[in-house]
Amino acid sequence: MAAYIIRRVFGAVLLLLIVSAVTFAIYFLVPRLAGQTMDQLAAQYVGKDANASAIAAVKKNLGFDQPLYEQYWHFLKQIFVGATYQFGPDASVCHAPCFGYSFKNHVEVWPQLTERIPVTFSLAIGAAVIWLISGVAVGVVSALKRGSLLDRFFMGIALAGVSLPIFFTGMLFLGLFTVQWPIWDGVNYVPFTENPADWAWNLLIPWCSLAFLYSALYARLTRAGMLETMGEDYIRTARAKGLRERTVVGRHGLRAALTPIVTIFGMDFGLLVGGAVITEQVFSFQGLGFYAVKGVQNNDLPIVMGVTLVAAFFIVLCNLLVDLVYAAIDPRVRLS
Repeated sequence: MAAYIIRRVFGAVLLLLIVSAVTFAIYFLVPRLAGQTMDQLAAQYVGKDANASAIAAVKKNLGFDQPLYEQYWHFLKQIFVGATYQFGPDASVCHAPCFGYSFKNHVEVWPQLTERIPVTFSLAIGAAVIWLISGVAVGVVSALKRGSLLDRFFMGIALAGVSLPIFFTGMLFLGLFTVQWPIWDGVNYVPFTENPADWAWNLLIPWCSLAFLYSALYARLTRAGMLETMGEDYIRTARAKGLRERTVVGRHGLRAALTPIVTIFGMDFGLLVGGAVITEQVFSFQGLGFYAVKGVQNNDLPIVMGVTLVAAFFIVLCNLLVDLVYAAIDPRVRLS
């Protein structure tokens, strides 16, 4: 078990290094291969109205006059030890962890990210709990009642959830519960530390909007997995031993069907924590996705690059946790 964990952690660290190299290549190498000069590339980090002195300062600060491997080392090192950027007689410090520096606004990206991570994380974790519980429960019931009216009803709802995009369901829920039936005065993010009750109340509509989409996918996946698992020989053996049906379904059937659920859940949750772009736009939540869109609109590449790195970190972290959970739910992983 210890060797399994060490292998997975080592693999996650290696994957993060690869992600950092790919991110560096996208923002620094690919534009050169496309024919951009160093001045044109530096101008993108300053803004549309960049003057010659600002472009020259960015070229020096980002090391565009150095070999490519030195630029990558500087890019990687600043994440852990920070960086100092010189603008004539003035200097700006990007403290560690330095996930980028907006030369356009002269602000560090990391503090801006830390302000928005709780918003995105709150949105993702609440929706994940709802869609995981409801999706798995509906999938199990549908599998056990295969072909019944209840099964068809649940799968019909699941089909609607898969078909309707989040921007439609989000606006629909907002219109119904804030205008048609004004249960909510509005949806505004309230930090958990200020008022946990208001935090949950204001996030309930966004949670349900996200969960409606994802729970439909999980219900269909769980139903398919349970139908396959409940027909296995060991399930018949468990019933022949006289085990209660609840034990057969929960301990033997559902546990075996959870492996693909855990895989998909890790990927979905990691992607959401990296930025629920559409949902944050619909509900005007100032999360990572909203911040990334703002960076794109303002042509502020360090912001986009910083969000990319943080999102990649969360995705890799969630996949690492999924690998560790495998060992808990599937004994074959530990034995291998």
